[in-house]
Amino acid sequence: MTQRFYVTTPIYYVNGSPHIGHAYTSVVADALTRYHRMRGERARFLTGTDEHGQKIEREATKAGVSPQAFVDDVSGRFRSLWPKLGVQPDDFIRTTDARHVEGVQKWWRKVRDAGDLYKGTYKGLYCVACEGYKTEKELLPGSLCPIHERPVETLEEETWFFRLSRYQDRLLKLYEEHPEFVLPETRRNEIVSFVQSGLEDLSVSRSNFTWGIPVPDDPGHVIYVWFDALFNYLTAVEGTPEQDFWPPQVQLVAKDIVRFHAVYWPAFLMSAGVSLPTTIWTHGYLLSGGRKTSKTPGLTAVKTPGTTDPVRIAEVLGADVLRFYLLREVGFGQDGEFSIPGIINRARAELGETVGNLLHRALPFVGKYFEGKVPYVKDEDLSDVERTLRARVATLVTEVAAAWDVLAMHRALELTIETARTANRYFDETAPWKLAKTEDRTRLGVVIAHVLEIVRAVAVMLWPVTPTKSDELRHQLGLDPLSPHEDADLWPLSWGALAAHTEVRPGQPVFPKYDPATEAAMLLALDVRDAEATPKSTAKTMSTEEKPATETAAAVTPAAAPAPAAEEASATIAYDDFAKVDLRLGKVLTAERIPRKDKLLKLSVDLGEAGGPRTIIAGIALAFPALEELVGKQVVVVANLAPRDFGKGLVSHGMLLAAGPSESLSLATFGKEYPAGTRVK
Repeated sequence: MTQRFYVTTPIYYVNGSPHIGHAYTSVVADALTRYHRMRGERARFLTGTDEHGQKIEREATKAGVSPQAFVDDVSGRFRSLWPKLGVQPDDFIRTTDARHVEGVQKWWRKVRDAGDLYKGTYKGLYCVACEGYKTEKELLPGSLCPIHERPVETLEEETWFFRLSRYQDRLLKLYEEHPEFVLPETRRNEIVSFVQSGLEDLSVSRSNFTWGIPVPDDPGHVIYVWFDALFNYLTAVEGTPEQDFWPPQVQLVAKDIVRFHAVYWPAFLMSAGVSLPTTIWTHGYLLSGGRKTSKTPGLTAVKTPGTTDPVRIAEVLGADVLRFYLLREVGFGQDGEFSIPGIINRARAELGETVGNLLHRALPFVGKYFEGKVPYVKDEDLSDVERTLRARVATLVTEVAAAWDVLAMHRALELTIETARTANRYFDETAPWKLAKTEDRTRLGVVIAHVLEIVRAVAVMLWPVTPTKSDELRHQLGLDPLSPHEDADLWPLSWGALAAHTEVRPGQPVFPKYDPATEAAMLLALDVRDAEATPKSTAKTMSTEEKPATETAAAVTPAAAPAPAAEEASATIAYDDFAKVDLRLGKVLTAERIPRKDKLLKLSVDLGEAGGPRTIIAGIALAFPALEELVGKQVVVVANLAPRDFGKGLVSHGMLLAAGPSESLSLATFGKEYPAGTRVK
């Protein structure tokens, strides 16, 4: 039986135009769907828009239009965005759709008949932007919502309550028996802590506005927007030929709505007697200058130079380039810094100079020495070099698939690029330009055939993320576009799918390497006017056969600050100055190397903050060759240090305390474990 895969994004709230955060979640869902399809699975991808609630009613009034006209306009903007980013959902559901309205009312009756709904009066602090109640302890000073930083309202009204408290033990048992239900682990721990602190019954209707789905048999109430919205994942498939896709394998959500999906949603489903999703997968925020790149709180532009309009970025740089950056730059589940110069740097270094250049170097040999056709290679012509190469590529291909299977897309892409780097190193070491001069056509054919086969494998592995560019690579290799279908695994698990004598079709570089003037024009077109942010490329364009790849690209790194000649005593400071330094204990959640930054590591550090872990760039790579030694380690963090931009989209939000030479640094820590966020006194 064909394996199935059902992935959902949250349905997006239509109080404003789509932004890069929406694009991020949807690109992830699209790439996952493409990956599972190319593995021969039946795959389904659902997205849509959330269109009810008091906030929508108020926004429509401000705009001087009806709520329906307002949501029709904004929902249309979301629907029109996806083709521009290469995103292809199988269904786009709206909560104003008749199928959804009827389905939600049906499930309301189911929950009511289970004895889990009752009427009462509720008074609480309500955030209209969140469409949710807040407790005093959650609020920022000034009674501000911690997410939107806007004042909450005191609301008292008659309401229907859902008996959430009845499901506390069942939810805790769910998290214990199925830890995969909430990922990553940091989010699961937060949810478990929230539920363990005690659940109160939940208000699930409103009577002070009318823009919503009417409560069955009680027309004075409309159904709470979150009860309404969450059931879209079910109403989209029930009663259709796609109903067997239920339950979803992956439901993607941002961390600010994980509570709704990981607590309320399973409780509603338990009450209704419906099977639960496999995993609620929570991703972090795209940040700019340390702040969330979104339409709230009042952000219409990023804090560092450049637009966050996904359509403009795709128009200037290309949709596939943007897709690659979104999935490559940030470990899924973590916050990550978003940067226009970072997109260009990443595209140049990894797509242009590594993948595109590899094909551009090999194809001229095919035309000049092999009549434009892939060389034929006999097994007896292989050397140990080729056998080692094939084994290495086979390992990488398997590791890339394993990373996709656990939603480690950044790791999958890192390994995919490493596969191309492996081929570039092989190209340099075998020096086909020298083989051509010696007229050793057999050996030359072996080398070129192996390089082209690796390009084919790389194109397949990139296809979920860069489908258009991957098919362009395949076209130049003489292959048809990738066409997934059920029960056919297209993953490059075996060697030799690029058949000998295939006629290649050379063309323009698939991933062009732009000169500095072109890059500067791109940055200007995307509102980047900070000269310090402009990428500086020292790459040379490869137009001949005689130069190895190592001559075509150079690392773009900021100049290192000179080290002091000797340790000197610091000047005396006042106690009040020292007291300004906020030292906190943190726990390292993840650690990853930064390409071409030998001394730097990118860490995700938990400081016990509501906004999630911080990204910290630390110059400790030489002291920790085994990154697993860092994960789980307690560290001391300067928590109130201004963010530092290392270039290429790398921004550090804190500093670790350490001592010793670079090669053998010791991190400051304590012999006893304390909670993340504990202040060091």
